[in-house]
Amino acid sequence: MRKLNALLIVCLALVFASTVQGQTNAGVNNAALNGNYAFTFNGLTGNANSSVVFAAVGRFTADGAGNVTNGELDTNGVGPGSQLTAIAFTGTYAIGADNRGVMTLNIPGGAKLAFAMMANGNAQFIEMDAAGGTGTIGSGTMEKVDTTAYSTARITGDYAFGAAGFDNANNRAAITGRFTSNGTGTLTNAAGDVNAYGTAYSMNFTAANYTVSNTATGRGTMNLAFTFGGTPDSLNFVFYIVNPAKLFVMVSDPVTTATPLLNGVVVQQRIPAGGFTNASLNGNMVIYLTGLSACGGGTGTVPKAGAGLLTANGNGAFSLTYDENYCRAPNAFTDAPGTYSVASNGRTSITVGGFSLVAYLEDLNQIFLFVSDSNVLFGFGEPQAAGSFTNSALKDTYAGFATNPAAFGVVVFSGEFSADGATPTGNITGAEDIGVPSGPVSGATFKATYSVTSSPTNGRGTMTVTSGTAGNAVIYMISASKFVAVSLNDPNPAVLVFEQSSAPPALSLSSLALNPTSVAGGNSSTGTVTLSGPAPAGGAQVALSSSNTAAATVPSSVTVPAGATSATFTVSTSVVTASSAVTISAAYGGATRTASLAVTPAAPPPPTLASLGLNPSSVTGGNSSTGTVTLSGAAPAGGATVALSSSNGAARVPSSVAVVAGATSATFTVSTSAVAASSAVTISAAYGGVTRSASLTVAPAPPPPATLSSLTLNPANVIGGLQTSTGTVTLSAPAPAGGATVMLSSSNGAARVPSSVFVPAGATSASFTVNTSIVLLPASATISASYNGTTRTAGLLVLL
Repeated sequence: MRKLNALLIVCLALVFASTVQGQTNAGVNNAALNGNYAFTFNGLTGNANSSVVFAAVGRFTADGAGNVTNGELDTNGVGPGSQLTAIAFTGTYAIGADNRGVMTLNIPGGAKLAFAMMANGNAQFIEMDAAGGTGTIGSGTMEKVDTTAYSTARITGDYAFGAAGFDNANNRAAITGRFTSNGTGTLTNAAGDVNAYGTAYSMNFTAANYTVSNTATGRGTMNLAFTFGGTPDSLNFVFYIVNPAKLFVMVSDPVTTATPLLNGVVVQQRIPAGGFTNASLNGNMVIYLTGLSACGGGTGTVPKAGAGLLTANGNGAFSLTYDENYCRAPNAFTDAPGTYSVASNGRTSITVGGFSLVAYLEDLNQIFLFVSDSNVLFGFGEPQAAGSFTNSALKDTYAGFATNPAAFGVVVFSGEFSADGATPTGNITGAEDIGVPSGPVSGATFKATYSVTSSPTNGRGTMTVTSGTAGNAVIYMISASKFVAVSLNDPNPAVLVFEQSSAPPALSLSSLALNPTSVAGGNSSTGTVTLSGPAPAGGAQVALSSSNTAAATVPSSVTVPAGATSATFTVSTSVVTASSAVTISAAYGGATRTASLAVTPAAPPPPTLASLGLNPSSVTGGNSSTGTVTLSGAAPAGGATVALSSSNGAARVPSSVAVVAGATSATFTVSTSAVAASSAVTISAAYGGVTRSASLTVAPAPPPPATLSSLTLNPANVIGGLQTSTGTVTLSAPAPAGGATVMLSSSNGAARVPSSVFVPAGATSASFTVNTSIVLLPASATISASYNGTTRTAGLLVLL
């Protein structure tokens, strides 16, 4: 039975022995570390031939003057003395002028750390204990805590978790999931997945609970009971509270082949109304992962580290650009297509390039994730800030360190670095403290060049290290204040994280420029405001004003988008009778910049085409209409030639019409042709860059009036007095409105007809009855019908 855990992060280093060289001006910045902190550390202990996992979590109070009090920590590892529970400690620390610090902890065996301060008051640290090829290497973070969260009741709501680590034989495992805390010690709606030494399983939770056992230190314990692969299991954790939304956690069970030591973090899960959906992954996200690979060729297992930019479309598809150090060689791919599916609880299935990944959303575009393969890659995804990232964005002081070492040979470091943002090649310099099995190195000089581009992959860059053993790395920018890097030629790579180490200088307005600086009234100029650095999230609103609004106006403000350093705006001018000098002003961040604009009188504009008229606007085909073109002013010397055109051959115009010099209008004839159906024609006229048009309707000629086309009798022979005949009159066209009255007559009284027959409007024929009388001899009668000047006849024979 294998035993795997469900929520933690890395921990703190203890069991230190070697000394660390003091910082320059040690203690001058001690106030930077002040208040209550929780910490987490992840590492390995042993030597080049044999090493095992080691981790710690805890808390302490820094007084801002170099003293550590109220310390408490828990450790876990392999072998005697590796498990310590709620050990109290004190210590001292000193922070130099460059924000690098050294801390000594009074714990069993002693402990010394090197750390680098960040702008938010947190710190990154490493253990500096190894020497002579033996000892402990590792890294972690210290974060300020909210002591009001030190209670079971404050741990409430939805949470996501992720963790990774090793068993006592250095087999790697990773876990990620989520649960809901009710604030009374019960965890519900738990879900999770685990990569157990290269095989992925779903975790089915049967019970879960927690308690904050020490409300003075924020220490608590947690138990998860579950099955995976059909096997029931449970895990015990110890945690220290950072705030109500974050816990540093570590498995507290003894480390065996059945129970790996997993370290991780639990964070508040911010579920949108209605739950997570595919739309919860939308846009750019930087991912970074660490694993362990079996490479063959006698190399055994070696660390694997990678980072990339995942761009999701919010609808289940994404592209991924990714760089990794795999089996001690660089490997990369660009814009690899993939798919994903997000469940309402945040669990996300990801497929890319034949690989399957499992992730749990903490928030929109923010995840824990692992790869479901034998490398057991585990890591994080963070949303990339808005804006385009180039060298100018990587310009600040940063604290950097090597995270989550996956083998004893990983060179861990922490340090303070400065990037100048130069283009096309930037420079990074700094000092780093290094922990390696051969012994610690304090204050090593670091030098590198870098280049970051926004295309084709936003925020991807390269770094060339020129100090020490040199080397190459790839960079992915998360924001202007944070980026990650992966060494491409380090035989034992790790993900390197760099975060802003000091507050950036106040952003202000650097310059205001106008182009052109002189315009004729009525034209415009373009203004450009430039900031001293990238605009913050939400952008920077620069106030604008004009000293003479009668001559030149500007919008009240212009916004520089987040991450950008400049923006443009339009300066609109009015017609002036004399040259006017205008001062345009822009203000932001306490700085005001000005620029001068000359607005000059404009030459009178040349005439343009003001209108085109047609009279009449509707004609019968074959008739004509008269067009009139009118200019906006008098035609110049030589006259004005107005180009003419017709959209339809039913109406024809000359190619042009001339407006004589000094006149404002001219006429032309629109000739039309006969048409079978009504046609709409657009007549166009163009002059001085202006085109006008008018519509002409060409109608067909009306049809001739209807006449009497025929008269028929049926039958034409009848027996007098016994039979009748039916007469039908047919018109040449439908009867007009009101109908048509056809006059009837008979030449013989033996056959009688009505005086007329009526053809209804729209109809073409009508019938009538011919009545007959008894005859002694056969008689012939001529029946006549007349309409509209036309008479038609038909003969009827009346028999006896």
